[in-house]
Amino acid sequence: MIAVGMRFSLLPNSTKLSLSGLATGVAGLIIQWIADPSGFPGFPPGIGFIAVCAVLVMAFASRWWAPVFSVLISLWIVVGGWAAGLLIPNFRSDDAGTVTGNAVMTAGLVFAAGTGVVAMIAARRKQP
Repeated sequence: MIAVGMRFSLLPNSTKLSLSGLATGVAGLIIQWIADPSGFPGFPPGIGFIAVCAVLVMAFASRWWAPVFSVLISLWIVVGGWAAGLLIPNFRSDDAGTVTGNAVMTAGLVFAAGTGVVAMIAARRKQP
């Protein structure tokens, strides 16, 4: 655990922000899961996908393109959820927990995508 904390502390701030956005997205999924457990097949699979992408960002942290995993998972969940017609109905739900969780998740993932792009641009510009 110490190694993960040390590795995180060495990341550029924009990459840390992107990972924080992913963590916020997970928090939103947990809120939704608590509010309506029947809406998920057991454990919310999005949490696992987000966690894997966060691990990939950490594993490839020395590469300028490492935050691409934050960007891709965030866009896959938010844009894919919107395109599949799953995102908007959750905002219109009668369950306040579902709406709150969806808002937290969406805000976190949009933030993760934006800061991930900024992190890659900044890191690429530092390349010789």
